[in-house]
Amino acid sequence: MAEVSIAEDLKNEILKKFKEESKTIFKLMFSLKDNPHKGKLLGNVGGVVIKELRYKGFRFYFITDGYKLRVMDESKLVDLLIKFVRMSDKKDQQETINEIKKILINFGPDKFK
Repeated sequence: MAEVSIAEDLKNEILKKFKEESKTIFKLMFSLKDNPHKGKLLGNVGGVVIKELRYKGFRFYFITDGYKLRVMDESKLVDLLIKFVRMSDKKDQQETINEIKKILINFGPDKFK
């Protein structure tokens, strides 16, 4: 099983915006523990894969180690970290993806808190 982490800022934003529905969203996010291949691939920056999960009109973006995800089978994904970093609606989708890529290029994946 992979480890799923959610950036503190994103967690607070989800709780504020979705209130009761946030439980369903967190369940969707943590479902990646059992199925880390879920989600649409959006890009790759220096071996870090950017993917998204959709819920209604919103997108939740996460990053993970692309090499581990591609090469390892389900039983060896114990040390794979999946980190949710941002959320957007449909109209801000490209801006958010570009922002994630810019942060990864300039600062690396550790910049997301």
